This record gives sequence, C-alpha cells and structure tokens, in this order.
Amino acid sequence: NAEARARAKTLLTALDVVHRAKAMPSQLSGGEQQRVAIARALVNEPPVILADEPTAPLDGERALAVVKILNDMAARYRTAIIIVTHDEKIIPTFKRLYHIRDGRTHEEIRGDRPAA
Repeated sequence: NAEARARAKTLLTALDVVHRAKAMPSQLSGGEQQRVAIARALVNEPPVILADEPTAPLDGERALAVVKILNDMAARYRTAIIIVTHDEKIIPTFKRLYHIRDGRTHEEIRGDRPAA
C-alpha cells in the first residue's frame, strides 16, 4: 500500500496534479481529470498502454509533459504505448507513426526520436 501510494504521488507530481490528490472527480477541471487518468494508467506499470487522444484537453506545455512521461515510462519499464491522436504538437515526439488514410495503414519511421 505504501509503495503504491508513493508511485501514485510521484506520477501526480510529475503530471502537476498532486495538489488535487484528495479532490473528487467532479471538482477537477477537464485537464486535471485527464492527467489523473494518465497517472492511473501508469501507476501499475502495465506492459501496454492504449491511449486515445491523451492530450486532447491539455495546453501545449502540459501535453508535451504528458508525452514525455509516457515516453519515459516506455523506456524505463519496456512498456509499449499506442497513442491515437490528432494533436499535431505531439506527433514530432514519436519515433514510429502509422497513418490511416482511405482505409489503408501507412507506416512512417522517423530518425532517432524517442519511441512512444
């Protein structure tokens, strides 16, 4: 229990919502709710994370911070992270992209960027 709480606090701090740890979901803004949901997804160190528009309600700075945390998690815990997004500001941070156009999937591999 103490270990789980410590991991949760670390993630909430990294996502800048530790000050809202005791708040009810209805008391959180949309962006805060999103960041808490991301912390919940990461806290048990899963082997795969499926993230559908994880940065949609976030401003640019917080969106990039969330992607950095996801990338760090992928590297540290060998977690595969699959992100579906229309958020163009985070796309340059990914090493491998798959575009779906007209019902076909196209892979794009990009240089030495961190994998997400």
